Amino acid sequence: MASKEMEVVRNLDINRYMGRWYEIASFPSTFQPKNGVNTRATYTLKEDGTVNVLNETWTDGKRGYIEGTAYKADPKSDEAKLKVKFYVPPFLPIIPVVGDYWVLFIDDDYQYALIGQPSRKYLWILCRQTHMDEKIYNQLLQKAKDEGYDVSKLHKTPQSDPPPEGEETPRDTKGIWWFKSILGK
Repeated sequence: MASKEMEVVRNLDINRYMGRWYEIASFPSTFQPKNGVNTRATYTLKEDGTVNVLNETWTDGKRGYIEGTAYKADPKSDEAKLKVKFYVPPFLPIIPVVGDYWVLFIDDDYQYALIGQPSRKYLWILCRQTHMDEKIYNQLLQKAKDEGYDVSKLHKTPQSDPPPEGEETPRDTKGIWWFKSILGK
């Protein structure tokens, strides 16, 4: 049976989408640290209209991070289908690796979002706060189910209050898991 095309947000206001998002839940990736906590993404609009992506997570008190670039897959389309490009490995920008980033749902206030991929192997629930109301979480789960995702695979990401500051914490320079996880490799 051919899967129906996923519904994607139209006319995403990229300016409002910028800023920090906390990962509330995601499909675990074999490459992502099982004990990664406080995972978050920070998006910054660049002058050329592309978006700088900073993904961070903490494992055993060390900050792992990777930066990349997001851009519209089809500039003429009003659909929120983005491509995210990272360089492997992060400290030697040689091999660009590109993954899909589809915004499946966002609320009117741009406070929470559901992100998927056409393969349906990856799913993220993001929120502006470190914690999400259970009712909203369940609505996003239902939306993901309706789009053909197996939501039993969702794993909640531990988030601390207040979240860690960032730059000052010790670094984990490996960071390789990010792109592998985002690309579904």
